Amino acid sequence: MTATLSAGSPDLTLPPTPLEVALAAVVERREEFRALGHVPRDVVDLFKAAGVYRAATPRRFGGDALPPAEFLGVVERIATADGSAGWVASFGSAQVYLAALPLETQAELFADGPDLCFAGGLFPIQPATPTERGFLVEGRWKWASGCMGADVLGVGIPGDPSTEGKPRTALLRPDQVEIVQDWDVVGMAGTGSYDVVVRGVEVPRERTFIRGGQPTVDEPLYRYPALAYAAQVLAVVGLGIGRAALDWAREVGGGGTGATGAPKLADRAYFRTAVAEAEARLRGARAFFYEAAEEAYATVLDGDPVTDEQNALLRLSATHAARAGSEAVRAVFDISGTNAIYSDHPLQPLVRDSMVPTQHAFLGPAMYDAAGAVLMGLPATVPAFR
Repeated sequence: MTATLSAGSPDLTLPPTPLEVALAAVVERREEFRALGHVPRDVVDLFKAAGVYRAATPRRFGGDALPPAEFLGVVERIATADGSAGWVASFGSAQVYLAALPLETQAELFADGPDLCFAGGLFPIQPATPTERGFLVEGRWKWASGCMGADVLGVGIPGDPSTEGKPRTALLRPDQVEIVQDWDVVGMAGTGSYDVVVRGVEVPRERTFIRGGQPTVDEPLYRYPALAYAAQVLAVVGLGIGRAALDWAREVGGGGTGATGAPKLADRAYFRTAVAEAEARLRGARAFFYEAAEEAYATVLDGDPVTDEQNALLRLSATHAARAGSEAVRAVFDISGTNAIYSDHPLQPLVRDSMVPTQHAFLGPAMYDAAGAVLMGLPATVPAFR
């Protein structure tokens, strides 16, 4: 039976859904994720039971191929519970990349079921020697988020004339890859974005694909811009972290007096004002974000290609959402007093995690310029914009 994802509030009269079970585990174990440096496989299995890793699997292979906005809502809920868990869950969208593989290869990947966890260390692109069957792959790649729980891993290798110079991703089994647990960071410490090392493994050509390449699956989801979707699933993590900070502010605002005997936070005008302003900014960014996703997908369902302007709005709204989430956390931190600087304060993990989405290459300041150029009728000013 297919697990169903829902971004709505739980019905307390019914048994918990698989997603609610997963969320409860995330809340209980998020400090463990940070200490370990990754989300353990048993939690990834809970995400699988909730349908996270079939959300972008083609229907022809038993997946759900969910509309992007629906999946984004689920990642946002998980990220509100913990940023690292949301980041790892976000790669449930990665099957949109795998849709560029030959259908026979996809059938092999999903032979045991649609719940496939894919992780990739795509950069830096490492040279690969062409062979009669494919490519001899060797090298070290960074930022393989979620690799500890992955069923299949991808690494970046150069393209060739047949790919118009675009790089390929080569797929490997976990037993063909060494994971170097070197993830020592301030924010998103639980994502397990470790380095991966491959030593002289021959990868058949049919187990490689162009990231964002032409899909071989003819279903609506795979006509949605893949690179824009990759930016969205990371940006929505920022929205979730911002929501967690504002929820915390509202929860503690009605508490007792401060250490100096000052009025409780909710009785202070500056606190109420800052929370209200941050709430408005976050909700505004969130509305733009989901509106752009829904409009682009409606175009796909109508049988039309997503326009350059729609793609630019997807990228712009994602970049804006990531920034709005980070700014919401900072706004709450700024009004929370001296106690907020202690390392064990509830805001500290949110502050650290909120710094990460805005640092990602897909969500950096250059995206504003690129989106603005397209909206002005000019070419995008950055590569891999569409």
